[in-house]
Formats: sequence, structure tokens, C-alpha cells
Amino acid sequence: MHRFNVQQLVLDMNINWTPVITATVCGTGALYLFFKWRKNQEIQKKILNARKRRDTSLLLAEQAVQQFKIQNPGFESSSIVSLSLSELAGKLKDGSLQPDAVLHAFMEKALEVNRDLNCSTEILMESVVQLEDIKSQKKGLLYGVPISIKDNISYEGHDTSCGVVSKLDQPALADSVVVKVLKKQGAIPFIKTNIPQGLLNYDCSNPIYGQTLNPCNLQKSPGGSSGGEAALIGGGGSLLGIGTDIAGSIRIPASFCGICGFKPTAMRISARGISSCIKGQKSVLSSFGPLARDVESLSLCMQALLCQDMFSLDPTVPPIPFNQEMYESSEPLRIGYYENDGYLQPSPSMARAFRETKDLLERAGHTLVPFQPLRLYHVFHELTIRGIMADKGRTLISHLKPGPIDPCIRNQDVILSTPSFIMKLISFVLKPFCPRMSASIDATHGVGSVAELWRIHANIEEYIHEVIAEWRRLNLDVLLCPMLGPAYNFTYCGRLNSALSYTSLYNLLNFPAGTVPVSAVTEEDEAQLSHYKGAHGDMWDKLFVKAVKGGVGLPVTVQCVSLPWQDEMCLRFMREVEHLTAKNKLTRKH
Repeated sequence: MHRFNVQQLVLDMNINWTPVITATVCGTGALYLFFKWRKNQEIQKKILNARKRRDTSLLLAEQAVQQFKIQNPGFESSSIVSLSLSELAGKLKDGSLQPDAVLHAFMEKALEVNRDLNCSTEILMESVVQLEDIKSQKKGLLYGVPISIKDNISYEGHDTSCGVVSKLDQPALADSVVVKVLKKQGAIPFIKTNIPQGLLNYDCSNPIYGQTLNPCNLQKSPGGSSGGEAALIGGGGSLLGIGTDIAGSIRIPASFCGICGFKPTAMRISARGISSCIKGQKSVLSSFGPLARDVESLSLCMQALLCQDMFSLDPTVPPIPFNQEMYESSEPLRIGYYENDGYLQPSPSMARAFRETKDLLERAGHTLVPFQPLRLYHVFHELTIRGIMADKGRTLISHLKPGPIDPCIRNQDVILSTPSFIMKLISFVLKPFCPRMSASIDATHGVGSVAELWRIHANIEEYIHEVIAEWRRLNLDVLLCPMLGPAYNFTYCGRLNSALSYTSLYNLLNFPAGTVPVSAVTEEDEAQLSHYKGAHGDMWDKLFVKAVKGGVGLPVTVQCVSLPWQDEMCLRFMREVEHLTAKNKLTRKH
């Protein structure tokens, strides 16, 4: 039998294969470039459609406001938006203000703030329709109150983009549990707010909606990831908003924008209907909580959310109603404190604001007890960062890659996209000169097995009980510590995850934590930056100085912490700090 010889057949054909191979390679390359071009066109179309939806909603809102003004010639929004939440809720309850006037007043103000700060991803025009049914919720604690919600909180018919192209054109099929409960309490969600690309960053910029600016200084970041919320509330366009927090994403923007923010115990508020780019990550839990101008507003929001409706809609939430007695208590507190966590030396304004607050609390009769975070260096790298990035960042990268990368997360993208063996080599080289950066880069590349992830979870559980044991040994009620600030210059947030040590610790521990504005950066604080050496004297310490430079006049806050499920105790402590700060400012004036 004759054997078929492919090689001989090719030779017998006597064909010059070079141009054939060249044409095939060129054709394949051209085909690849064509499909890549098509893909880019689709991406750009998605982005343009999202921007068009936002712009259309802004235009419709402007038209609605103008129409309302024509129908109500005496309408004046400034007297409404200047009210506190408790004052506004009271006037809505007694009928001296009507929900339609309040909604259009805040819609007008939000439009004005958005023009300056670019803090909105969409106006929810369904809010105008909701006015028709609002009377049935008159008994609700938030009857007629317009509320803003972070972009990743589901609202039926609208995207929860998380700032990534992969989540565009996927409108939510139903409201999140949080939105449903807010509506049952009479609140009117009327605007969605901007976030950083992928959410895992404490700036507020993405390729779809752009960069949000700080209401206190347009040259500064508003913080993130709930940056749009903080900017809108800080600018006066909303009284109350809902954000999410996995490493400080409520507290940092609240601090940067000079408002109050509260991260409850995880699962105190339902997470159903909240979008994420790292869904399934369980090492460090995300929390959902309020941002507002004052602590009383945060408390009212928590009271409204912690109701039977939430417990029925999501039976996985422990049915623990708001403890009003604990919140209203005036007993002296035993307060733990630390000025420096040993990982990041606080900026001069952070340290001064902390010391002034500590002195006020001592003079008010509270007992202050020194406390120091346990093994923070190891815990921050090996439990917090490695736990969040256990999958080597692949889930996050899968959401980022279909679209352009925003400048605010470029550094993160480079680290996560570079092969692990190269980053491990870089980490090894950096270790003698910059051990913090070396440890952080190594931790970012996650775990190698399920068994290693389980060990991390076991170590986290052990660490939580270790900290609680130290807390109880000192017989503490609450804890006072510095809060990151002042607001950064642009592009530094993505380059300084070292600064998250003050906030991410309480996500890892799952302790309630909140921020309260207490001061502003002084000329002296600014001058002292030239003497700042930092805890390690490394590249990150030098970057931190550059990040906070030029902050005179910007707000500075402190952080208040309590044990898990004692959210009301944390709010009570925040209220005390707020009260003493206000009283001190009044005394100084006179």
C-alpha cells in the first residue's frame, strides 16, 4: 500500500510558500485588529449610552424643576435645603412643608452641585412619580425626605455600574432591600452618585462618568469609594445618603468632605441588591451605612432601616431593632485611644485634631485609657490585603479589562495585571529598602490554595477575639482614633494603600466605626508637613506628604469605634464628640 507523505506532496507541488504564509499571518493579524476595533467601538458605544442616559436624566430634572416653579410662583428652594434633617422631617410631618416642594428643592440644589462637582451618575426621575403614592407612607420616619444612593445600590430599571463597562446596560430587575425599606419609611431616593472604577479605591473617578471633585476644594479628591455621596452631601445637594464601606469607603470620603459617615456592623443592614466587583470575597466584610451632615441624621437613618420590613425582606439580617436607650444614654464613657497606629504616622492636622478631641472628652468627665492596635503591620498585610486579594485580584481585573483603565487605579491595575513571579521578584528586591511596600505587593498577589485561604479566615477569627479580649481587659466602652485626612490631591489615592491602616482594621474586625468633623487644617499644620518623617521614612511616607499638601482650611475628622452589634453605642459616642466640638467652638467665639 502506498503511504501518503504530506511532506513529499508539498515538495512535488513546487510552490513558493513564503507569500502564502505571509498572507495568512497578515490576514490573521488584520482579522485580530478588526475584532479589537469592533470591541473598542462597542465599549465606546456603551460608555456614550451611559453618559447619554445621565445627561437625559439631568435635563429632565431641570425641566421638572422649572415646571414646578411655574406652577408654584412663590417657591424658594434655599430655605428648604438649609434645614437639618430633623427640622425637615418635622416640617414634613406637621404639613408645613409638602414632599413635592422638598423633592424639587433638593433636585434643583443637586443639579447645581453636580455642575460644579460631577458627583451624579443619574437622576432618578421615578422619584417624581413616587410623590403620587407618598401619602400612604406618612407614618414613616423619613416621610417625604429625598435621599441619595451610591451607584452600586440597585434601583429598578437602572444600572449599578460600579464604574466598569462590564456592568453597563444591565438595569436592575428590582430595588435593593435598602431602597425598598427606605421607600416604605417614606423616603424618596432621587439621585445615584459617582464611584471609582471597580469600587476598590478611595478616589472617585471612572472612565464612564469622570472625576468627582471635592466640595471644600475643587483641586482635591472627595475620597471614595462613596465619593459621589460625600461630595453631594458636603455640597448641600442631599441631606442623607447611603454608601458602602470595605476599607473605609464611607468614612474616608466623609472625612475628606467634612461630613459624618457611619459604617455599621456588617449584616446589620441588608446587602441584598448591592453590586460589587469582588462578589464572594468574605475575608473582610463590606458594610452599608449612611452619610449625612450630622450624627442625629445618621441615627435617624439607622432607626428607619432597622425595622420589621428589613427583617422580613431579608431574613438573614439579625432582627435587632435600634436601641434608642443606648443611643440616648449620657453616662460617662471609658474611652480607649491611640494617636498613632505605628503603621502610618498621622498628618499634623490629624494628630492635632485627635489630641484636641481627647482633651475635650477628658474635660467632660470621660475616662481615657491608652490602647494600641495589636500586631497591625502583620494583620494589615497578611489578613486584610491578602484576604481581600485572595484570588490575586482576578475577579476585579475581569471587570476592569473590557474597558479603558482610569488614571485613579492605574497603579493597582499594573500590580494586579503583572505576572505573579515578576511582582514577587520586585517585592524581594524592595524588601531591604521599603519593607512596607514589599509586604503589600506580596500580599496583593493573594493565596496559593483553598487551604491557605481557610487559614487566613481562621487567623482573622482568632485575631478578632484577641482584640476583644484586650478591649475587655481594659474595660472599654468605645475607642477614639485619628481619621485619614485632610483630602488628597488628585492621583495619590491609588498609590497609597498604606494609608488605609486606620480604617480597614475595623472592617477586618467587623467593629462599627464612624467619623465626625472636629477641626480644619491650619497654617501651622501645613508648615509642620515640612518636618514630617513618617513611621518608616520610605517612599510611601514621602508620597503621603505630597498627597495632603495644600490643605489649609480643609476639614479634619476623628474616628469613633465600638464593639460588634453595639452600633448605637458608636453613634452615641459620635454624638458626644460632635456636641463637645460644637460647644468648644461656641466658647471660643465668645
